[in-house]
Amino acid sequence: MSTLRFTPEHEWLRLEENGELTVGITTFAQEALGDVVFVQLPEPGQYAEGNEVAVLESVKAASNISMPLTGEVVAVNDALAEDPELVNASPMQAGWFFRMSAANPSDLDTLMDQDGYDRFLADNA
Repeated sequence: MSTLRFTPEHEWLRLEENGELTVGITTFAQEALGDVVFVQLPEPGQYAEGNEVAVLESVKAASNISMPLTGEVVAVNDALAEDPELVNASPMQAGWFFRMSAANPSDLDTLMDQDGYDRFLADNA
């Protein structure tokens, strides 16, 4: 089973061995935004699902990143402050935004797996 899950807003979540979730945007979202030039990361703390937690600015537009599940932001990718281009170069790896712990880990099952996300992209093309 893949440890990746996806939201309809083109965010990905990767379940780590310690139970935390790493969150970023998909390659599809990065390509739609164009070159990311600034990332405002969230402060650690509790957030409800759907709350705005981060802002991306690209050469095309600004975009809000919402909390994918209710939980706590426990770490942020400080490297993005100095090098927002990491989102362009590696949106699914080095360009991650934050790590979180879900208030209810089973909520992860409500998100799309890779096959579901691929179908979502095809249906909305």
